[in-house]
Order: sequence, then C-alpha cells, then structure tokens
Amino acid sequence: MLTRLANPARFMRISAVALPWCAWASCAVIAVGLYLALIAAPPDYQQGEAVRIMYVHVPAAWMALNIYLFVAVASAVALVWRHPLAEIAARSAAPIGAAFTFVCLASGSLWGRPMWGTWWVWDARLTSVLVLFFLYLGYIALVNGFDDPGRGGRVGSILALVGVVNLPIIKFSVDWWNTLHQPASVLRFGKPTIALSMLVPLLVMALGFMLLFAALLLVRMRTELNERKIRALRLNSAASVRPKRRSEHGVPARPAVLR
Repeated sequence: MLTRLANPARFMRISAVALPWCAWASCAVIAVGLYLALIAAPPDYQQGEAVRIMYVHVPAAWMALNIYLFVAVASAVALVWRHPLAEIAARSAAPIGAAFTFVCLASGSLWGRPMWGTWWVWDARLTSVLVLFFLYLGYIALVNGFDDPGRGGRVGSILALVGVVNLPIIKFSVDWWNTLHQPASVLRFGKPTIALSMLVPLLVMALGFMLLFAALLLVRMRTELNERKIRALRLNSAASVRPKRRSEHGVPARPAVLR
C-alpha cells in the first residue's frame, strides 16, 4: 500500500476521490456530535452546563496527541525509507496538529475558570500539553527555515522523533503526579467510568475530528504536491532559457569590415 501511494500521480488520483467523502462525512458527523453534546447530553451533576466544553476539549486533546504521533511516524519513514510522500505528510499534518493543540489548551482554560477558579495553572498535564504545542511550532519553524527543503525536512524529522518522549508524559502525568487535572475516564485500563449518555457524544465528536483531520491532511498534501510541481516546472523553464541566452549574447560581435 505504501509503495502504491509513493507515486504522487497515483496519490493525487486516490485523494481526489477520497477528499469529498472525508469532507462531507466530517461535516455530518460533527453536526450530529454537536447536537448530542449541546442538546441531547444531560448536564453534569457537579460541573453543570460547563461540562459541554469537554465534548470539544477531550477530542481535541486526543487529536493533538495522535497527530503528533502521525508526524513522528511519517518523519521516521521519510528518514529511513526515503518515502516520497512521507515528508510531505508530516509537513502537512503538523499545522493541523498545532491547531488541535491550541483548541485543547483554549477550551481547557475556559473549562478551568469555573471549575478551578483560574484560567491556567502550571499543572503537569497542562504544562506537558503546552510543551507539545511548542514542539509543533518548532517543527513547523524548522522545516520552513532552510533554503534547502530536504535539509529542513531532515532536521524537523529529528525534532519530531525526539519529541515523542513527551507523549507518554502527557498521557500518564495525571497518574505519576498529584495534579489538578482529573484522571483518565475513557482511555484507561478497565471500562470507562463516564456515563453512556456522555460517552456517546464524546466518541462521535472524536470521530468527526478524525474525519476532519483526514480531509484537511488531503487538502494540504495535494496543495504541497501542486506547489512542488509548479516550482519544478519553473526551474526547468529557467534552465532551458539560460543556455539560449548565453548563445545569443556570449558570442562576440564580428568586427566591421572597412572598405
């Protein structure tokens, strides 16, 4: 499968078919998830209506972690196997992951104000997620900070792989340290401790965010491939014009013949 998708032309054909399905499916699933989260789901007996922030905050946090893992795996494939589309996939996914991480931090801050009485605390979970956001920004800056795209991609890939160590810290920070952030209630050993009436909207929103990520990733990868194709055509055009100009202007003019 990876070998088949390594051909950019084949990827463009497959993604052209998959993109509309992912886009429309994400819109439909997120619409259903918002209805379940904002209308159908009951308020929490302790948090009240503020619990509805969870239906955006938690799926965004899941996506922030999973997208970074995707970036790291794609970076490893680009470094080891020189897969033509792996680096493009990592480059394209990083800004989307940074956006989900920002949504996670912002929504968590909105939830923390009524629950904790403050917008932000240097909690282990919050701080490690903030580090994840900076890792995303650092990766984006590195891959775009070199004149040679290949060199920037290699340096960014190394940072992505090093930053993977932060993912288990985020996941288990609520278990390793005494933090204000509540422990895991869905992704945990044993069955979830959250009520089914709240779990269903949460999972529907998570599915919608996954489909949204797939659609945005395909759009960004297709855009990147088209931009590279345009740059290659311009370079080929410039290379074909230079020899012609040298032949026209590089030959010295013949001296005039005196009669």
